[in-house]
Amino acid sequence: MATPRPLDLVIFGGTGDLAMRKLLPALYHLHCDALLTPEARIIGVARDSLDDDGYRAFSREQAQRFLGRDFRADDWQTFADRLAYAQVDALQADSFGTLAERLGQRPEGQRVFYLSTAPSLFSAICRHLETARLVAPDSRVVLEKPLGHDLASSRQINDEVGRHFGEEQIYRIDHYLGKEPVQNLLALRFGNALFEPLWRREWVRDVQITVAEQVGVESRGDFYDRVGAMRDMVQNHLLQLLCIVAMEPPASINPDAVRDEKLKILRALRPFTTADVATRSVRGQYRAGASSGQPVPGYLEEPGIARDSHTETFVALKAKINTWRWAGVPFFLRTGKRMQEKVAEIVINFRSVPHSIFGVPSSPIHANRMVIRMQPEETVDLHLLAKQPGDVMQLHPVRLNLDFAEAFRSRRLEAYERLLMDVMRGNLTLFVRRDEQEAAWRWVEPIIEGWEQSGERPKPYTAGTWGPSASSALPSRDGLCWHEEI
Repeated sequence: MATPRPLDLVIFGGTGDLAMRKLLPALYHLHCDALLTPEARIIGVARDSLDDDGYRAFSREQAQRFLGRDFRADDWQTFADRLAYAQVDALQADSFGTLAERLGQRPEGQRVFYLSTAPSLFSAICRHLETARLVAPDSRVVLEKPLGHDLASSRQINDEVGRHFGEEQIYRIDHYLGKEPVQNLLALRFGNALFEPLWRREWVRDVQITVAEQVGVESRGDFYDRVGAMRDMVQNHLLQLLCIVAMEPPASINPDAVRDEKLKILRALRPFTTADVATRSVRGQYRAGASSGQPVPGYLEEPGIARDSHTETFVALKAKINTWRWAGVPFFLRTGKRMQEKVAEIVINFRSVPHSIFGVPSSPIHANRMVIRMQPEETVDLHLLAKQPGDVMQLHPVRLNLDFAEAFRSRRLEAYERLLMDVMRGNLTLFVRRDEQEAAWRWVEPIIEGWEQSGERPKPYTAGTWGPSASSALPSRDGLCWHEEI
């Protein structure tokens, strides 16, 4: 067997929130599970004036905060031995000499560059990496969202990164694709004969995808006010989840086979007209209210938010897919901040039986449904009707539950752990291809433009609720309701 090459994982923005909150904890868990090769090295890169020991001390302080009970001093000490630091200003080519010196110690190593920075720095970082001769034909670069503000800016960033890295070297990360229930959705659909025959317009009444957060914008006010819920969540996370639900069976699990099928769905999404924007979309903005029993400010009172801001913190959409499999089936997408619960779920509502033999009308409310939940817990529930015990034939809803924590006792990889492993292995299946990303932008842009042209403010909703009342009207026009209203 060939000896594995030593790995250098270089994290630009190595002292930032994402690195400390998600990336280093994920790498720490992989280290504890012996999933990192012994030679793997993690190099934090930032402008802060630190040396290796200073970076290790800062990382330890943050790890104790974000790892909580998972932090173990002995394991951290061996993990910290992997950490190194290089002080680099991303906009100054000559400051890359420090990083070049570090990487030059292992010229034969596999290099992964994780750009956990503002997308406006991606071009300069990639350009300076190549100038410093740090990019090899098998180097990889990981790009965090949001990749641009619209289709034009997304293309510009991809063009600039593409001058230095080939498409097969670029890993555009969407951490929702790394979540265990999303992976199990693929397994349920394509690994079992039970569901696929039902996974079509004849048997599915509607599909609902919700990603709700209880938190507000927190410390991200300056960033969020320029982005909003549509760009931050719908254009990437929710559309990727929609693709996993709706795509045709790929020929294999090969990266391009899967991504080709997702692209077909994005291209089949019915475009929004100006009239559709008014009837098939709702955007909202939270006002002061309560969350977890505590008073919270409205969006316009949050730090870093313009007092006349029209930025949406809530979006609900009714999407339609122009394919034989899904014609006529509404897909309802919803995301928001300061909502009643923290939940991320996909709900597949099946049609009612065509005729009830039990003396009561068939009710859509009690129809079968599958709920794939990604947070707060990771479960798959199948809701059925069964006879209630007694001497009368009376049906009652019951639930078949797959709880991953109960079914699989071993520790499950978190989303960033799985995706980082895939980057290191060179597996692109769970990463977004450029043509997918551009197709998603083409679909959302008319909606954003329609909102801007209308001049209307986002509809207000009280923090701690499920969004504007208009969002309930979206499915009700089809005689339906959101999952939590059942």
